[in-house]
Amino acid sequence: MPEISRFFGIVIAIFYNDHAPPHFHVKYNSYRASLSIVDLKIIDGNLPKRVLSLVLEWAFEHRVELMR
Repeated sequence: MPEISRFFGIVIAIFYNDHAPPHFHVKYNSYRASLSIVDLKIIDGNLPKRVLSLVLEWAFEHRVELMR
């Protein structure tokens, strides 16, 4: 899975032309989640609250790039 960002032990990855809805994947230790790019909600998996907060902050800043 192509990694597009890494910070504080959090890995963000995305596949080009992956299945709908548009989403990205997050890995943090043993946690895994997929988040929708459109509404920034978890569509699969789970993350600790602090990690989710950091991921949402990152995603909000990079939302336009993610949609491309």
